[in-house]
Parts: sequence; C-alpha cells; structure tokens
Amino acid sequence: MSGNRSERRPRGELNRVLVVDDEADIRELIDLTLSRMGLAAACVGSVAEARAALAADDFQLCLTDMRLPDGEGLEIVRHIGEHYPQTPVAVITAYGSAGNAVAALKAGAFDYLSKPVGLEQLRALVKSALRLPGGGGEASTAMQGLTGESACMQQVRVLIEKLARSQAPIYISGESGSGKELAARLIHTRSARSSGPFVPVNCGAIPENLMESEFFGYRKGAFTGADSEREGFFQAANGGTLFLDEVADLPLAMQVKLLRALQEKRVRKVGSVTEEAVDLRVICATHRNLKDCVDKGVFRQDLYYRLNVIELRMPPLRERMEDIPVLVDSLLLKLVGEGHPRLSEAAKAALQTYSFPGNVRELENILERATALAGGEVIEADDLQLSLADTLAGETPGRGSESLDDYLNRLERQAILEALKQTEGNRTAAARQLGVTFRSLRYRLERLGIE
Repeated sequence: MSGNRSERRPRGELNRVLVVDDEADIRELIDLTLSRMGLAAACVGSVAEARAALAADDFQLCLTDMRLPDGEGLEIVRHIGEHYPQTPVAVITAYGSAGNAVAALKAGAFDYLSKPVGLEQLRALVKSALRLPGGGGEASTAMQGLTGESACMQQVRVLIEKLARSQAPIYISGESGSGKELAARLIHTRSARSSGPFVPVNCGAIPENLMESEFFGYRKGAFTGADSEREGFFQAANGGTLFLDEVADLPLAMQVKLLRALQEKRVRKVGSVTEEAVDLRVICATHRNLKDCVDKGVFRQDLYYRLNVIELRMPPLRERMEDIPVLVDSLLLKLVGEGHPRLSEAAKAALQTYSFPGNVRELENILERATALAGGEVIEADDLQLSLADTLAGETPGRGSESLDDYLNRLERQAILEALKQTEGNRTAAARQLGVTFRSLRYRLERLGIE
C-alpha cells in the first residue's frame, strides 16, 4: 500500500478512522463517539498493529496516543506522513504534555487532544479533519497570490501547503509589506476551515481599554454604552481562522487573557458569568522579532511558545530581486488592467537597484504613483520617484551567510544595474562607465540573468 490510494469512498461506505491507544477504556470511548457520528473505527493498541492496519485498509483519519507499549505515537505520525500523506493524523497526549504535542505537530500531525479526552473537542477535531481538501494533483489556484519563482518563494508555497493541512498555531515573521496577511489567507483558503470565516485583527490598532470587549465580546449592560449584546473576534472567527497581526503590540494584561482562551478554547464575554466554546485556528504575525520581545520582558514566554509552534518566514523583496519583473507585470495588471504601460529599460534597472524597505507593498505603491505620473505608454525611471538613500548600489552590506561566489555575483549585479540606470539602459555607455568591453558586459549580463 502507498499514498496514492483513492480518497473517495464508495457511496454508502462509512469513513474509517484508525484509533491507536493501549488503554481499552479510551478506545471504547472514542469508538462509541465515532459510531454516533456515523463513522467506522478500527481500534488497535500498539505501533506494530497500527502499521499492519494501515497496510491492510484505507483510513480517512488516524487518532494515536503518544505513549504506546512498543514505541511512540511520533513513529506513527512519521510513518503516515511518508506512506499515506493524504491521511490526517492527530495525537492524544497526557495532560500538561505540551512539548509532546508540539513535537507531533512539527512532525506533521494535524492536531492534538489532551487527556482526559473531551468529547466536544474530539467531535470538532474529527469534523475538521474529514473536511481537509485533497493534495497532490489538485491545482493550487490559491498559490497564485504569491507571485515569484525565486527559490525562497517556492519554499514558502510548499510550506503553506503543508501548514494548511495542520491545525497547529502558526507564527508568520517578516518585514512590513512582505505579504504576511496574504500568506495567512492562503493557509486558511487551503485548509479544512476554508468554508469558515477569516478574521484579521490588527492588535496594534485597538485601544487597550477596549481590547477585552473587542476580542471576547460583551453582554448588554456590561459597561456604560453597552446597550446591546455583541460578539467578539473569537466568536466571529468560530469555525474558521483568527489572524492576529502585530501580535507583539498586545499589552501584557491582554496576553494573559489570550493565553487562557487559546488553552481552554473557551471565552467569556465581558459582563457574563458563563464561558462559551470556540473552534478556531490562530495564526499570528508581527514585523518585530518576537523572541527579542520575550527576552526584553514585553511578551510572555508561555504565550510565545503557544503561538510559535511552527514559524513561516516571509522573505523581504531584496532577497528575491529576480521576482521583480513578474511582480511588476502582476501589479500593473491589477492596478490598470490590460494594456497597462510598460517600464523602460532604465526604469527596470532602477527597480533592480532599489532596496524596497517597504517590500511588495511599497512596490505596489511605487507603480500606482508611476502610472499616474507617466506621460504615455512607457513608465520612465523618473516616474518611479525612488529614494536614492534606499538604493542597493549605495549599500555596502556584509557577506553574511552567502558563499563568496554569491556575494561577488550580487555586488557585480548591483554595479551593472546601477550603470544601466545612469546610462538609461544604453549598454555601450554602461560598459564604458564600468571600464569593460561591450562584449564582456554582454557576457556578464547573460551570466547574471539580467535582461
């Protein structure tokens, strides 16, 4: 058996769930719950029995304990990921074993449950898992939003596909304008929660005195001005994804309340004495270094580990300059439509030497301004109005982790692009300025992939 088995069930045949736990009462409880949900369960008590069951039958979900007589649940997680990648697997951990749960999520587990197993949480997990979209041959249309064929962007898209099949909390790091919210939306779109709401929240834009009521809602009469009952962000995101942007801006008092809500998966409205269950996935992001915030004491360490189960880093635009031509085409099409103006050679060269401190968002703003300033069908370098202070050619960055060859190629590219910019794309004049022959310049342009 391998991972290419069909996911479709014959009409009338029940979805099957593999339950792996060495405690008979746990197996019986889960089996009974699944049968009431209209599902068929196969219950085993060891890693070896699980491997045999997986080889003998098709399963649409696996639930496994972390501690088994002949090994660890992680072995099953990895085995399923390698041989049956279309089968989501969730782990059952002992109370307080958050480290085991995190290890399982990083190994590819869809989600986890803590003992004693709550039936409400179990049912919610199973429903989410069985809604997972298929992978493999399906067209990843949502990925079209992340434009670029650079190595780092290809890695981002691959990781997003993996993260979409998990329920693990995700921390998206990256500079302002690098596409953190877009990545979060794509994870949601490709997940089992795609039919539910995606609720983005800018944590830095909410006054501290309103945070609790905005996040958790409030009852009528809870405070002056509360003339009706209102849902909060958590209730609005129920069944979907809550995206907490600029999470580092949350005050410490609110961090405590957020941590409890995430741990308990329950919230209490301001003015209420009862809690209500919420079923959502949390994705957070910030342009600040969250670990540095922890070290400085402005962000709780326990909340950091709760949110940062898996990190997705969005690369800045200056690390993927080869994507600029396709980004320009895509953004101009979005801004102007078909028949949009084209960039002159000098304008292209200018963009290739710009550092883009505001990343893709800044590139879009630059192009929007340039289309308004352009006098005809061609956008010239002057129309871009780029800041000379932010040109790569004016920088002398260290080599960092680059190889010597990559470092020298980058410096050579910057010098050539700057010369082309100054000569308005005239290659003969650029070669003269650089002190090389035209033939040598042409060879270097081909080698470096400069059009």
